[in-house]
Amino acid sequence: MDKAKAGYIEGVVSVMVNMGLFVLKLWAGIVTGSIALTADAWHTLSDSLSSIVVIIGVKLSSKKPDREHPFGHGRWEQIAALIIAFILAVIAWGFMKDSFIRFSGKESTQFGILAIVATITSIVVKVALSQYAFYIGRKTNNVAVKADGWHHRSDALSSVVVLIGIFFAKKFWWIDSVLGAIISVMLFYATYQIAKEAINILLGEKPSPELIEKITAMITKEYGGTIQPHHFHIHNYISHQELTFHIKLENSLSIESGHKIATDIENKISGLFGIDATVHIEPLYYDHDSD
Repeated sequence: MDKAKAGYIEGVVSVMVNMGLFVLKLWAGIVTGSIALTADAWHTLSDSLSSIVVIIGVKLSSKKPDREHPFGHGRWEQIAALIIAFILAVIAWGFMKDSFIRFSGKESTQFGILAIVATITSIVVKVALSQYAFYIGRKTNNVAVKADGWHHRSDALSSVVVLIGIFFAKKFWWIDSVLGAIISVMLFYATYQIAKEAINILLGEKPSPELIEKITAMITKEYGGTIQPHHFHIHNYISHQELTFHIKLENSLSIESGHKIATDIENKISGLFGIDATVHIEPLYYDHDSD
Protein backbone atom coordinates (compact mmCIF):
# COMPACT_ATOMS: atom_id res chain seq x y z
CA MET A 1 0.00 0.00 0.00
CA ASP A 2 1.42 3.39 -1.04
CA LYS A 3 1.85 5.36 2.19
CA ALA A 4 1.40 8.86 0.77
CA LYS A 5 -1.59 7.97 -1.43
CA ALA A 6 -3.35 6.10 1.40
CA GLY A 7 -2.81 9.07 3.74
CA TYR A 8 -4.26 11.49 1.19
CA ILE A 9 -7.34 9.35 0.60
CA GLU A 10 -7.98 8.90 4.33
CA GLY A 11 -7.64 12.64 4.89
CA VAL A 12 -9.95 13.63 2.03
CA VAL A 13 -12.63 11.09 3.03
CA SER A 14 -12.49 12.32 6.64
CA VAL A 15 -12.86 15.98 5.64
CA MET A 16 -15.88 15.35 3.43
CA VAL A 17 -17.71 13.09 5.91
CA ASN A 18 -16.95 15.27 8.93
CA MET A 19 -18.23 18.42 7.24
CA GLY A 20 -21.56 16.68 6.60
CA LEU A 21 -21.78 15.45 10.19
CA PHE A 22 -20.83 18.89 11.53
CA VAL A 23 -23.75 20.53 9.72
CA LEU A 24 -26.19 17.85 10.94
CA LYS A 25 -25.11 17.97 14.60
CA LEU A 26 -24.77 21.76 14.73
CA TRP A 27 -28.30 22.08 13.39
CA ALA A 28 -29.56 19.66 16.03
CA GLY A 29 -27.61 21.50 18.74
CA ILE A 30 -29.01 24.89 17.74
CA VAL A 31 -32.59 23.61 17.53
CA THR A 32 -32.41 21.94 20.97
CA GLY A 33 -30.11 24.50 22.58
CA SER A 34 -27.84 21.69 23.78
CA ILE A 35 -24.26 22.55 24.70
CA ALA A 36 -23.32 18.86 24.52
CA LEU A 37 -24.65 18.48 20.97
CA THR A 38 -23.11 21.77 19.87
CA ALA A 39 -19.77 20.81 21.44
CA ASP A 40 -20.03 17.44 19.74
CA ALA A 41 -20.59 19.24 16.42
CA TRP A 42 -17.48 21.36 16.85
CA HIS A 43 -15.58 18.26 17.90
CA THR A 44 -16.58 16.78 14.55
CA LEU A 45 -15.44 19.92 12.74
CA SER A 46 -12.11 19.64 14.52
CA ASP A 47 -11.81 16.21 12.89
CA SER A 48 -11.84 18.00 9.54
CA LEU A 49 -9.06 20.30 10.74
CA SER A 50 -7.00 17.36 11.94
CA SER A 51 -7.57 15.53 8.65
CA ILE A 52 -6.30 18.57 6.76
CA VAL A 53 -3.23 18.48 9.00
CA VAL A 54 -2.83 14.78 8.12
CA ILE A 55 -2.91 15.59 4.39
CA ILE A 56 -0.27 18.31 4.83
CA GLY A 57 1.83 16.04 7.07
CA VAL A 58 1.75 13.20 4.53
CA LYS A 59 2.74 15.62 1.77
CA LEU A 60 5.72 16.97 3.70
CA SER A 61 6.88 13.62 5.09
CA SER A 62 6.88 12.00 1.64
CA LYS A 63 9.55 14.39 0.35
CA LYS A 64 12.81 12.66 -0.51
CA PRO A 65 16.02 13.29 1.49
CA ASP A 66 18.00 16.35 0.46
CA ARG A 67 21.28 18.00 1.41
CA GLU A 68 19.78 19.79 4.44
CA HIS A 69 17.76 16.74 5.55
CA PRO A 70 19.80 13.63 4.68
CA PHE A 71 17.53 11.37 6.76
CA GLY A 72 14.38 12.47 4.95
CA HIS A 73 11.29 14.31 6.17
CA GLY A 74 9.39 11.42 7.75
CA ARG A 75 9.16 13.04 11.18
CA TRP A 76 6.72 15.58 9.81
CA GLU A 77 4.17 12.87 10.66
CA GLN A 78 4.96 13.32 14.36
CA ILE A 79 4.78 17.09 14.05
CA ALA A 80 1.38 16.75 12.37
CA ALA A 81 0.22 14.45 15.17
CA LEU A 82 1.30 17.02 17.79
CA ILE A 83 -0.69 19.71 15.96
CA ILE A 84 -3.75 17.45 16.08
CA ALA A 85 -3.18 16.93 19.81
CA PHE A 86 -2.99 20.70 20.33
CA ILE A 87 -6.27 21.21 18.44
CA LEU A 88 -7.93 18.57 20.61
CA ALA A 89 -6.64 20.17 23.81
CA VAL A 90 -7.93 23.64 22.88
CA ILE A 91 -11.38 22.26 22.01
CA ALA A 92 -11.49 20.17 25.19
CA TRP A 93 -10.73 23.22 27.31
CA GLY A 94 -13.54 25.16 25.62
CA PHE A 95 -16.04 22.37 26.32
CA MET A 96 -15.00 22.18 29.96
CA LYS A 97 -15.36 25.93 30.45
CA ASP A 98 -18.79 26.12 28.77
CA SER A 99 -20.04 23.12 30.75
CA PHE A 100 -19.01 24.74 34.03
CA ILE A 101 -20.79 27.97 33.11
CA ARG A 102 -24.00 26.12 32.22
CA PHE A 103 -23.85 23.98 35.37
CA SER A 104 -23.33 27.07 37.53
CA GLY A 105 -26.35 28.71 35.94
CA LYS A 106 -28.47 25.55 36.40
CA GLU A 107 -29.44 25.57 32.72
CA SER A 108 -31.30 22.53 31.38
CA THR A 109 -31.88 21.25 27.83
CA GLN A 110 -34.84 19.55 26.15
CA PHE A 111 -33.91 16.99 23.48
CA GLY A 112 -36.12 15.60 20.72
CA ILE A 113 -36.19 13.09 17.85
CA LEU A 114 -33.82 15.27 15.79
CA ALA A 115 -31.14 15.05 18.48
CA ILE A 116 -31.49 11.27 18.70
CA VAL A 117 -31.28 10.76 14.92
CA ALA A 118 -28.30 13.09 14.55
CA THR A 119 -26.44 11.43 17.42
CA ILE A 120 -27.02 7.85 16.25
CA THR A 121 -25.99 8.78 12.70
CA SER A 122 -22.81 10.34 14.06
CA ILE A 123 -21.94 7.25 16.11
CA VAL A 124 -22.32 4.84 13.19
CA VAL A 125 -20.37 7.02 10.73
CA LYS A 126 -17.58 7.89 13.16
CA VAL A 127 -17.02 4.27 14.18
CA ALA A 128 -16.67 3.38 10.50
CA LEU A 129 -14.25 6.28 9.92
CA SER A 130 -12.12 5.38 12.94
CA GLN A 131 -11.80 1.76 11.83
CA TYR A 132 -10.85 2.93 8.34
CA ALA A 133 -8.18 5.30 9.71
CA PHE A 134 -6.75 2.64 12.04
CA TYR A 135 -6.61 0.18 9.14
CA ILE A 136 -4.69 2.66 6.98
CA GLY A 137 -2.47 3.55 9.95
CA ARG A 138 -1.58 -0.12 10.55
CA LYS A 139 -0.87 -0.78 6.89
CA THR A 140 1.31 2.31 6.42
CA ASN A 141 2.58 2.80 10.00
CA ASN A 142 1.56 6.46 9.73
CA VAL A 143 1.31 8.02 13.20
CA ALA A 144 -0.68 11.04 11.96
CA VAL A 145 -3.31 8.79 10.38
CA LYS A 146 -3.51 6.76 13.60
CA ALA A 147 -3.99 10.05 15.48
CA ASP A 148 -6.83 10.90 13.12
CA GLY A 149 -8.34 7.51 13.96
CA TRP A 150 -8.18 8.34 17.66
CA HIS A 151 -9.92 11.60 16.92
CA HIS A 152 -12.73 9.79 15.08
CA ARG A 153 -13.04 7.29 17.93
CA SER A 154 -13.19 9.99 20.59
CA ASP A 155 -15.92 11.73 18.58
CA ALA A 156 -17.90 8.48 18.36
CA LEU A 157 -17.52 7.92 22.12
CA SER A 158 -18.61 11.47 22.89
CA SER A 159 -21.70 10.92 20.75
CA VAL A 160 -22.45 7.73 22.70
CA VAL A 161 -22.26 9.73 25.93
CA VAL A 162 -24.58 12.36 24.46
CA LEU A 163 -27.06 9.68 23.36
CA ILE A 164 -27.15 8.19 26.84
CA GLY A 165 -27.67 11.63 28.30
CA ILE A 166 -30.56 12.39 25.96
CA PHE A 167 -32.64 9.63 27.54
CA PHE A 168 -32.02 11.02 31.04
CA ALA A 169 -32.42 14.72 30.21
CA LYS A 170 -35.98 14.99 31.57
CA LYS A 171 -34.98 13.47 34.89
CA PHE A 172 -31.73 15.37 35.51
CA TRP A 173 -31.52 19.09 34.67
CA TRP A 174 -27.72 19.05 34.85
CA ILE A 175 -27.17 16.20 32.37
CA ASP A 176 -26.21 18.43 29.42
CA SER A 177 -23.49 20.34 31.25
CA VAL A 178 -22.11 17.16 32.81
CA LEU A 179 -22.01 15.50 29.39
CA GLY A 180 -20.03 18.44 28.05
CA ALA A 181 -17.49 18.01 30.85
CA ILE A 182 -17.24 14.26 30.22
CA ILE A 183 -16.60 14.85 26.51
CA SER A 184 -13.83 17.30 27.37
CA VAL A 185 -12.14 14.74 29.63
CA MET A 186 -12.30 12.17 26.83
CA LEU A 187 -10.70 14.68 24.49
CA PHE A 188 -7.92 15.43 26.96
CA TYR A 189 -7.18 11.70 27.21
CA ALA A 190 -7.04 11.37 23.41
CA THR A 191 -4.68 14.37 23.37
CA TYR A 192 -2.40 12.62 25.87
CA GLN A 193 -2.31 9.38 23.87
CA ILE A 194 -1.57 11.11 20.57
CA ALA A 195 1.09 13.43 21.99
CA LYS A 196 2.78 10.66 23.97
CA GLU A 197 3.34 8.45 20.91
CA ALA A 198 4.56 11.33 18.74
CA ILE A 199 6.91 12.72 21.40
CA ASN A 200 8.38 9.29 22.17
CA ILE A 201 9.38 8.86 18.52
CA LEU A 202 10.76 12.40 18.25
CA LEU A 203 12.82 12.01 21.42
CA GLY A 204 14.08 8.59 20.37
CA GLU A 205 13.25 5.11 21.58
CA LYS A 206 15.37 2.10 22.31
CA PRO A 207 15.02 -0.86 19.93
CA SER A 208 12.29 -3.31 20.84
CA PRO A 209 13.41 -6.49 22.67
CA GLU A 210 11.94 -8.49 19.76
CA LEU A 211 14.16 -6.72 17.21
CA ILE A 212 17.27 -7.15 19.35
CA GLU A 213 16.47 -10.83 19.88
CA LYS A 214 15.99 -11.45 16.14
CA ILE A 215 19.24 -9.69 15.19
CA THR A 216 21.19 -11.47 17.92
CA ALA A 217 19.77 -14.84 16.82
CA MET A 218 20.68 -14.10 13.19
CA ILE A 219 24.27 -13.19 14.13
CA THR A 220 24.65 -16.20 16.45
CA LYS A 221 23.39 -18.55 13.75
CA GLU A 222 25.88 -17.14 11.24
CA TYR A 223 28.96 -16.60 13.39
CA GLY A 224 28.44 -18.46 16.64
CA GLY A 225 28.32 -16.93 20.10
CA THR A 226 31.67 -15.17 20.11
CA ILE A 227 30.66 -11.90 18.43
CA GLN A 228 28.40 -10.69 21.27
CA PRO A 229 26.28 -7.90 19.75
CA HIS A 230 25.41 -5.21 22.30
CA HIS A 231 24.91 -1.47 22.91
CA PHE A 232 21.94 -1.19 20.49
CA HIS A 233 20.54 2.19 19.47
CA ILE A 234 17.87 2.95 16.88
CA HIS A 235 16.99 6.22 15.18
CA ASN A 236 13.49 6.27 13.71
CA TYR A 237 13.09 8.66 10.77
CA ILE A 238 9.74 7.07 9.79
CA SER A 239 10.64 6.74 6.10
CA HIS A 240 13.60 4.65 7.22
CA GLN A 241 15.40 3.56 10.39
CA GLU A 242 19.06 3.71 11.39
CA LEU A 243 20.37 1.03 13.77
CA THR A 244 23.78 1.16 15.47
CA PHE A 245 25.32 -1.46 17.74
CA HIS A 246 28.67 -2.93 18.78
CA ILE A 247 30.16 -6.38 18.22
CA LYS A 248 33.18 -8.00 19.87
CA LEU A 249 35.73 -9.78 17.68
CA GLU A 250 38.88 -11.76 18.34
CA ASN A 251 41.89 -9.48 18.81
CA SER A 252 43.88 -11.50 16.27
CA LEU A 253 41.52 -10.70 13.37
CA SER A 254 42.81 -8.29 10.74
CA ILE A 255 41.07 -4.98 10.08
CA GLU A 256 39.98 -6.29 6.69
CA SER A 257 38.42 -9.44 8.19
CA GLY A 258 36.64 -7.48 10.90
CA HIS A 259 35.35 -4.99 8.35
CA LYS A 260 34.00 -7.82 6.18
CA ILE A 261 32.11 -9.36 9.12
CA ALA A 262 30.59 -6.00 10.07
CA THR A 263 29.60 -5.23 6.47
CA ASP A 264 28.03 -8.68 6.01
CA ILE A 265 25.97 -8.18 9.18
CA GLU A 266 24.85 -4.72 8.02
CA ASN A 267 23.78 -6.12 4.63
CA LYS A 268 21.86 -8.99 6.22
CA ILE A 269 19.99 -6.62 8.55
CA SER A 270 19.10 -4.41 5.59
CA GLY A 271 17.81 -7.38 3.61
CA LEU A 272 15.88 -9.03 6.47
CA PHE A 273 14.52 -6.02 8.36
CA GLY A 274 14.77 -3.08 5.95
CA ILE A 275 16.92 -1.17 8.46
CA ASP A 276 20.17 0.67 7.71
CA ALA A 277 22.68 -0.64 10.26
CA THR A 278 26.09 0.61 11.34
CA VAL A 279 28.21 -1.90 13.26
CA HIS A 280 31.03 -0.76 15.56
CA ILE A 281 33.86 -3.25 16.16
CA GLU A 282 35.51 -3.82 19.55
CA PRO A 283 38.26 -6.21 20.75
CA LEU A 284 36.80 -9.31 22.37
CA TYR A 285 38.03 -8.52 25.88
CA TYR A 286 37.36 -4.78 25.82
CA ASP A 287 34.93 -3.60 28.50
CA HIS A 288 32.79 -0.63 27.46
CA ASP A 289 31.62 1.70 30.25
CA SER A 290 28.02 1.44 29.05
CA ASP A 291 28.00 -2.34 28.52
